[in-house]
Amino acid sequence: MNRQRVRAIVFWSTVVLSLLLMLLPLPQALIAFKPYWPALILLYWALESSDVVGLGVAFAIGLGADVVNGFLLGEQALRLTVLVFIVLRFRARLRFFPMWQQALAVLALLINDRIIELILRSFAGYPLPPVSFAIAPLIGALIWPFVFLLLDDVRARLRAHEA
Repeated sequence: MNRQRVRAIVFWSTVVLSLLLMLLPLPQALIAFKPYWPALILLYWALESSDVVGLGVAFAIGLGADVVNGFLLGEQALRLTVLVFIVLRFRARLRFFPMWQQALAVLALLINDRIIELILRSFAGYPLPPVSFAIAPLIGALIWPFVFLLLDDVRARLRAHEA
């Protein structure tokens, strides 16, 4: 297989895995701790391979996540599009941050995502979520180094395999 096809297979398999992780059933007490997996995956790919992830791809993945989760159609699409736009805009700076600074930037991006979610849900007439709503961005920032290193290792193995 050629290089672009392998990279596309890896990208889409990580996206499908992130959508499946969104569907992972958890006890009611742990639902607030579930990170927003598609955002973390798209953050990685937008940082490391901006030619694979664009605004249209983020929107399409968000629509897929809306359909999978049964959320308001377009909610996650807008959220992921805004997230990828910000990452692509500041990609040159974010790529060279140390890991702890990247984790803080991911925290800020995920909090921004939660604010957008609150605004969209308030326009749709949903009640305000509980305070535990703010825990997921913290969990996402804490696991960001592991997600980054895992996906980076997968990309490095593919590059070594191709050579």
